[in-house]
Amino acid sequence: MTTFTDFGVPAVLATALAELGITTPFPIQAATLPDSLAGRDVLGRGRTGSGKTYAFVLPVLARLAASGTPRRPGRPRALILAPTRELATQIEQTMAPLAAAAGLRTLTVFGGVGPNPQIKGLKAGVDVLVACPGRLDDHLRNGHASLDSIEITVLDEADHMADLGFLPVVRRLMDQTPRVGQRMLFSATLDNGVDVLVKRFLNKPITHAVDAAAEAPIEMSHHVLHVRGDDRFGVLVDLLSAPGRSVVFTRTKRRAKVLTRQLITAGVPAVELHGNLAQNARNRNLAAFSDGSAETLVATDIAARGIHVDDVALVIHADPPVEHKAYLHRSGRTARAGAAGTVITLMTDDQQSEVRDLTRKAGVRPTTSRTRPGDPLLAELAPGERTFVKAAPVADVPVHPAGAPRSRRGGSNTGGNGNAGGTGNGGGRGRGRGAATTRAADAAVPPRSRRGGASGAAHTSQSRSGSTPAHTSQSRGGSAPVHTSQSGGGQSRGGAAAFSSSTRAGGRRGGR
Repeated sequence: MTTFTDFGVPAVLATALAELGITTPFPIQAATLPDSLAGRDVLGRGRTGSGKTYAFVLPVLARLAASGTPRRPGRPRALILAPTRELATQIEQTMAPLAAAAGLRTLTVFGGVGPNPQIKGLKAGVDVLVACPGRLDDHLRNGHASLDSIEITVLDEADHMADLGFLPVVRRLMDQTPRVGQRMLFSATLDNGVDVLVKRFLNKPITHAVDAAAEAPIEMSHHVLHVRGDDRFGVLVDLLSAPGRSVVFTRTKRRAKVLTRQLITAGVPAVELHGNLAQNARNRNLAAFSDGSAETLVATDIAARGIHVDDVALVIHADPPVEHKAYLHRSGRTARAGAAGTVITLMTDDQQSEVRDLTRKAGVRPTTSRTRPGDPLLAELAPGERTFVKAAPVADVPVHPAGAPRSRRGGSNTGGNGNAGGTGNGGGRGRGRGAATTRAADAAVPPRSRRGGASGAAHTSQSRSGSTPAHTSQSRGGSAPVHTSQSGGGQSRGGAAAFSSSTRAGGRRGGR
């Protein structure tokens, strides 16, 4: 069996990987490590979930540790650019234990949080900077950092950076790095201008294409459930009340918020992730999803890339995406790193041609079935005992607007894994599931028991009418609070109808 040390990975990093239970390289790692560790420019193509993060993290850390160049204030030694805050955070979390073992310091930089902790971290000196292009550009323009000491640059998810319109700022950043430095670019595809980056910034790159750009993992099974409009919510509840982590995708932020509230009302603990949430709320909700406090994440396409949570058994396209690339990236939240997973697309009568075209372009042949709530097929797709959590009301708890950030005086102070700029291997106040400050008025969303029933007492804020959305949060066992929306009472016909009879799935009238 080939090991990481066989490819030249230093023993200190291989030992750190073994402590994490990682001993055998994935194909993209085995393909790229010999070249990347030798200092060559590398162009890696691989689908999401293929293990590419370690493919560039390992050579970055190995080569920095070997060079021995000291840290200097405001002059990072390596730069990893990522298109989204969530992806930047995930990269840093993956890298942190390895960087600690090698005695290297890391820092994350992105928007949505205050700049001052990041400025302080940059001035303290950092070995590896993981950054989103916009905020890093701001720091450079304001003189808080320089890229003239960069030894290695990595562009991750380059195609997504192109999709988001980041190519001009990426080019500007890359122009500020030394031409003699090593450069690696990882992307699922080379369209939308990514090839321009390759030609301009990579020097005779060695190309490694492990997976076809539009190829879904063989471990992933695809299903299309043909449902009536008024059955969509009931089918969702049936699937999501089974044990195991699930990610549900909607096309709009409003639909993600509304659906999260309806699922909680129906007894399915869920958290939301979309662009209307403040960064601290995103961190708390992701922590709740990661630690199992809420096994359902309802998200817009912001989570299609960069959200790497182990053991996601089920991905559901509640709204079919517009493009086939979005379908593949959404679906890539499951069947990661060789694990099995199931992808389900809900389709109504008027969406048949749209879904048929979508799956054809994505290169998948789904099994299509007509179904209704309670159909035995749903138990086959999401096996296990269905359990529901009913929240017990707490008196005199203030009600907050659904999805609204809390007051600064009473809000959370979590730094989210160094996202606010703390230094030191992953620096930051409150790593991942780290502790957060929350008001006593907040309430806990209980985890769902896998053996049936609720696990522990549930507390939630609720208006006297039982119909007004409330702000709830979670602080169980030291995990970060959950920011979501909840309506009082049990599952209502109104709630189900609101989801089922909303604008045509995938329509844009529901708001962004």
